[in-house]
Amino acid sequence: MENQDNAQIHLLKEEIQRLQLENERLREKVSAGKVRKTVQVPDVFEAIFETAEKNVSAYFESISIEPEQGEIIINNERYVLFKSSSLSYEFFDIIKELYSNRPEDEAIRIGNNFLFDIAHVLGKKDALSFHERMKLVDPVEKLAAGPVHFAYTGWANVELLPECNPSPDENYFLKFYHHNSFEAQSWKKAGRKSDIPVCTMSCGYSSGWCEESFGLPLTTVELECEAAGAEHCTFIMASPEKIKEYLTANQKGKTTEQFDVPVFFEKKYAEDRLRASLEQKETLLQEVHHRVKNNLQIVSSLLNLQLDSISDKSIKKEIRSGIMRINTMARIQEMIYSDVNLSMLQVDYFFRHLFLSLVQAHNIEFLPIAIEISIEAYEAQLSPDVAISIGLILNEIIGNSFEKLEQTKGTFKLTLTEDEEFYQLSVVGLVKNNNWDSPENAFALSLIDLLCQQADSKLTIGNDDGYSSYLITTKKTPDKKS
Repeated sequence: MENQDNAQIHLLKEEIQRLQLENERLREKVSAGKVRKTVQVPDVFEAIFETAEKNVSAYFESISIEPEQGEIIINNERYVLFKSSSLSYEFFDIIKELYSNRPEDEAIRIGNNFLFDIAHVLGKKDALSFHERMKLVDPVEKLAAGPVHFAYTGWANVELLPECNPSPDENYFLKFYHHNSFEAQSWKKAGRKSDIPVCTMSCGYSSGWCEESFGLPLTTVELECEAAGAEHCTFIMASPEKIKEYLTANQKGKTTEQFDVPVFFEKKYAEDRLRASLEQKETLLQEVHHRVKNNLQIVSSLLNLQLDSISDKSIKKEIRSGIMRINTMARIQEMIYSDVNLSMLQVDYFFRHLFLSLVQAHNIEFLPIAIEISIEAYEAQLSPDVAISIGLILNEIIGNSFEKLEQTKGTFKLTLTEDEEFYQLSVVGLVKNNNWDSPENAFALSLIDLLCQQADSKLTIGNDDGYSSYLITTKKTPDKKS
């Protein structure tokens, strides 16, 4: 008898479980026909958001969780889940640890920039995909789907405030609350309090979605945050150019400078501005170069014209020397400003081309003389100031040697070597025992001494198999990257 009673009780329990399951299914069917209200909006937007609630609800009806396949599929799109705290306070704990050698506010700013950029991209791409799926065209309809989608994917519930003006121009403005924000609630549930707003990803995602909806660059700033003790997580959204204007009107007791205004891919934005500034400076620099070059040519031309009215040979000689020095400066400047890196010159290129240019200018190339150039410092670099001084020293040496040639056969050599501290530029000319102490060389020698001081160099005049030799020893310039 007792066994029979137990069997009946067991059957009754199974029937109760079956009825409970069937009742649950019936409830689900009833609730499926009822659209959940996820967003609070002013009356003027009510109709548009009712449609958005239906569209998004229909999108999320088809959900399949298949752990055997490692997939979560919603409406034929694959989704992934993350623990919310991993993208809020736990993320910043790691960031502060990684950047412990920097001030904490800098580490937090690095983390915020990263989260904002990632979320902004997610918002843009989710919006684009959803708009195409739902065949949405009107910008406000596209926007309306965002807060609803936001709720269904677990970010927060959005409440748009009456001040909102979602216009498709520079006057676009939204002010809104996020209720139950996953970022703020993660902090609160962990019993932690932040000194600053924490809903960075919400800022990035919402601005990304709306930016894609309206085709306007937008950014979002969190004014107050529940994680910092505020009543609501409060946000404003506007164009980057006008956001500070709205911050001034919504300061919440802060100065405008105290708000961290996110900029999508701030590093790239800064790089673009820097590149534009550099391009402008390069243009100005080239203009200066062009004017200096023209002025040098004018001075050289005026001196050449003056030569025609001078009969004194010694004065003519000095003027010709002056013209040659001006032309040398022009050549050096041309080489400096034709280089990609204006701050440093490649020694190999500079001396090889300058030497040949000076030889040509002094007409030595038309004599039966061999020209030898040996460069053994290919990676060496010189600053423009040093290069100009040494170039002018070379001009004096070559000009002096050419004026006093005693034979028209032989070799004119230039050799460049280096050690750890110095470059050694050696020039062996075609003049036997050139007397630099003679009165006619006084000006040239004074000029060389002055140029050596400017270039932190030393000139040693010697003898090489009966011919004058010159060794310019120059201290190396500290390396600068191009």
